[in-house]
Amino acid sequence: MNKLRINKNKLRKLEPTKNAFLSLASSIIYQQISTGAGNAIYKKFLKLFKGKPTAEKLLKLSDKKLRGAGISPQKLSYLRDLAQKFKGSSFQHSNEHWNKMSDEEIKTRLLKVKGIGPWTADMFLIFALNRPNILPLGDLGIIKGFQKVFKLKSRPSERTMLRLARPHEGEHTTLSLYLWDSLDKQ
Repeated sequence: MNKLRINKNKLRKLEPTKNAFLSLASSIIYQQISTGAGNAIYKKFLKLFKGKPTAEKLLKLSDKKLRGAGISPQKLSYLRDLAQKFKGSSFQHSNEHWNKMSDEEIKTRLLKVKGIGPWTADMFLIFALNRPNILPLGDLGIIKGFQKVFKLKSRPSERTMLRLARPHEGEHTTLSLYLWDSLDKQ
């Protein structure tokens, strides 16, 4: 299998997060709702904080205030669990802390948070930490991207995607960005 020619200059630029807690909280807020609804709720959520949103500040907010921002009871429990983990010793706020951990260590830790699954962990690794070798095989856009770019008749299995991605080992994030972008060029 040949390596795709990917012009990295045409791909979206990734910037590491300055607030890991907020990146994960926003992932929880946006889960399973439209972008428009997510934007509205997220905007109200941010207004609840005076200054930078932190785990400590979230834990001081009442359920009523968070519900008033549009946070569902289930997501409220997820956000509180996330905040507890950040407040405790499970997580740290600084990227320096995250950068010392392997991708698998981060995933293992994130999967212990209520409401965070493999997809959210992969998105955090890509968009918040800018890890270079993440291929979220459970993402529908990635699956459709493989189908389009490799001109497959049907949606590929994980095994097929891994085989096709093998030439890009070490640069799976670049491949992921390319596959997503391919769908925007219909």
